[in-house]
Amino acid sequence: MALRIAEKVITVTNKLEIPYIFKGSFKKANRSRVDSFTGIGDEKALKILRKVSETFDVPTVTDIHEVSDAEMAAAYVDVLQIPAFLVRQTDLVVAAAKTGKVVNLKKGQFMSPSAMKHAVQKVTDSGNNQVMITDRGTMFGYQDMIVDFRGIPEMREFAPTVLDITHSLQQPNQTSGVTGGRPDMIETIARAGVVNNVDGLFLETHFDPANAKSDGANMLHLDHLEKLLSNLVAIRKTINTL
Repeated sequence: MALRIAEKVITVTNKLEIPYIFKGSFKKANRSRVDSFTGIGDEKALKILRKVSETFDVPTVTDIHEVSDAEMAAAYVDVLQIPAFLVRQTDLVVAAAKTGKVVNLKKGQFMSPSAMKHAVQKVTDSGNNQVMITDRGTMFGYQDMIVDFRGIPEMREFAPTVLDITHSLQQPNQTSGVTGGRPDMIETIARAGVVNNVDGLFLETHFDPANAKSDGANMLHLDHLEKLLSNLVAIRKTINTL
């Protein structure tokens, strides 16, 4: 599955000359229910991520949830991601920073954009200047999130800032215990992010979202990726000529 998705995405991003980093979770630790899928085994999954990197010559990123994950994952991937719910966990952020890998800090759904400067500083104070922020929306009520685009230029003052255009459209805390989403709004969020000069986009894509093991409700179908990215590249080119 990982190789199939990576091959398709890379074909599109190479065509459009977009730098690409492959993201895959070696372990899904943050789930609504105890019976939700969490993974196939830590090292087995990490080896797949390394295979993607070696096969297609692209960097990879995965999220970590415990201090002990940092050193293990760093042996296989190029970027360590701190999940939004854990971005205030100092020991975890410092452990990621001390591996020397690039650290991607997901903005907490409960945090203001300005508060992310402290998370960034934890990385730089640990001797690592390779840090970026990814906005994935702010909780607005119990079952919805909003992207405050005023936060993008604010966070770019601290570090390069990426916009997560699929997790931002999640509708968490459903009574079923399975997170919902609004994939029909992906391009709307993405266009607004590009217009506001985000440094990159984070998105989940799959060839069969309905049967994806995680986050299928807010994914972009892989068949729609090229059209979306083509439109966004056109917008970015227009912005750059102004």
